[in-house]
Amino acid sequence: MAEDQYRCQAPTMCANNCGFFGSATTLNLCSRCYRDHCLKEHAAVKSLAAKSVQVFSPTVGNGQSSNVLEVPRQAECANRCSSCRKRVGLTGFRCRCGVTFCSTHRYPEQHGCSYDFKAAGKEAIAKANPVVKADKIETRI
Repeated sequence: MAEDQYRCQAPTMCANNCGFFGSATTLNLCSRCYRDHCLKEHAAVKSLAAKSVQVFSPTVGNGQSSNVLEVPRQAECANRCSSCRKRVGLTGFRCRCGVTFCSTHRYPEQHGCSYDFKAAGKEAIAKANPVVKADKIETRI
């Protein structure tokens, strides 16, 4: 029964009329036209991601903070230093700001890091050492 399905199918021409045969798995396109179609779709997705911008909604007067809608940035190449574009391979250093650097630019002073180490340290200390309050003796008497 399955053999009849495959034998009855006649070859179809490419949907772009380029003269080659297409297949149902490639949207009735030949391999060359399908590759071009995929590249166009990929380029359209990249251009859409490049146009992404952070959108801020206005603050409301009653003290609520503004909602921030973040659209992901275009991913940078993970095997190159972000400062000097030197190829780092497996020896790259990932900074807390989320970018990969070479051995020269791995220190925050060398690449102008935007990560706030001071605030992160304060937050870590606050989590590790919770505030301890003694009982009020006056309420027990």
